[in-house]
Amino acid sequence: MSRLIYENSVSYKGYLIIPFVFGKADKYEIYSYKLLSEIGRKSHLHKAENPAQIYGNSTGNIVEIAKEHLDKNADFVSERDIFQSRYVYRRNLIILFHENGRYFYDHYPPELLNNIAAPKLFKSEYECLKWVKQGLDGQYLGQRAG
Repeated sequence: MSRLIYENSVSYKGYLIIPFVFGKADKYEIYSYKLLSEIGRKSHLHKAENPAQIYGNSTGNIVEIAKEHLDKNADFVSERDIFQSRYVYRRNLIILFHENGRYFYDHYPPELLNNIAAPKLFKSEYECLKWVKQGLDGQYLGQRAG
């Protein structure tokens, strides 16, 4: 599997649709997607890979396929958007959350949907993002030096 294309992810009804290149046929890329669920493991679709079992010819096309599948098969629907504060930095997905005056985050690397965030609370969104970016920059510089 190629890296997850977080830059083209779309939040939809409590899910985050994340496209990726599944493979190639001739010179054409075939797209698939993975899902994150607002309610986490309580949803059978959390971290699911292409539950529609249909592939697309572009990121936009695969997002539409995923939306259609969710419209018919979602185990819950949310009107709020917990994925609205998401950022891509060094191809990593960072999702920020705000609760009771504190900020925290989820962090997913480019290749897989494993949350590798540290259990840490912050006073501001800026402080949280700065901390994550510093960690990723240090990791990036360490890889380049090695």
